[in-house]
Amino acid sequence: MPDVRSRSRATTSAVVLLAALSWTATACADRQTPQAAPAPATTWQEPASYDYTLQSHEDVLWGTFKVSVRDRKVTRTVGLDADSRRALREAPGGRIPTIGDLLHRLDQARTDRADTARADYTPDGRPERITLDPDANAVDDEAEYVISAYAPRPAQP
Repeated sequence: MPDVRSRSRATTSAVVLLAALSWTATACADRQTPQAAPAPATTWQEPASYDYTLQSHEDVLWGTFKVSVRDRKVTRTVGLDADSRRALREAPGGRIPTIGDLLHRLDQARTDRADTARADYTPDGRPERITLDPDANAVDDEAEYVISAYAPRPAQP
């Protein structure tokens, strides 16, 4: 005849062990890992009028563009390579961002906790490279913008 006390102790021990493991798993699941706060918004102030060159590497906007901005709106864009000229033919005037638009995209990506939302800045605080990747596991959602040949222009009267 089997020993009832041994089986009873084994069952009790197993129940206690399962309860302890369950409590530990629940406690750990309730504890959220701290996440870094989004980086602060950029402090560079976009002037009303300027020219710059944008080298864009994103799924829908690829190429190098010479961009003129007046009153914080893109007023002229010239494609400097085959990719940019094709992009301008396919969607004339509709997709080329100002530097302010790019900074807004960066700030939004940080707010949305994108996997990558990074910028490199010149000594005066102006962005010169912005890299975005909302989801590192997704395909074709990465974007990189290189800003060069920046030249502020006097405000129009």
